[in-house]
Amino acid sequence: MAALRTVHTADLDTNDRHTVRQLLDAAYDDDFADEDWDHTLGGMHVLAAVDGAVVAHVAVVQRRLWHRGMSIRTGYVEALAVGRDRRRQGVAAALMGEAERLIRSAYDLGALSDGTNIEGFYERRGWQAWHGCTSVISPTGVLRTEEDDETVMVLPTPTSPSLDVSGLIACDWRPGDVW
Repeated sequence: MAALRTVHTADLDTNDRHTVRQLLDAAYDDDFADEDWDHTLGGMHVLAAVDGAVVAHVAVVQRRLWHRGMSIRTGYVEALAVGRDRRRQGVAAALMGEAERLIRSAYDLGALSDGTNIEGFYERRGWQAWHGCTSVISPTGVLRTEEDDETVMVLPTPTSPSLDVSGLIACDWRPGDVW
């Protein structure tokens, strides 16, 4: 099994950053933009290594989500990736276990945009699909993000407010993919 290491972006050395970026580029078939990389930085990273080589990654970054008139401090999952030769071996589950521990201990909610295409992966872990409308609070006002409807998932924590997963949820603005 892979050994896990949890580290803040500030403590990733140059080699770690380079290795993680290469892993993400390969895992996302070179469709991992510089903006996606920027979204991954500034929080906690969970790295999985086998024989000292990084084979998987996930990050948890702080974001603000708005729901029912409340600003919710959210641990947002970014850049889950497992090297092709390590898939279907429980590595993603191990990474997410540590990411979920971080979220539950430090945030009022967990959230992510599901791009795994693995049926039920997050639901089996306690994540809930968001069935309501998604939006972004942009520099020009609140904008609907219909393309993100049915991709957002949330993980309630011990300090989560009451949620209505069929209601409106909005995220803070950022360049590139807002969710």
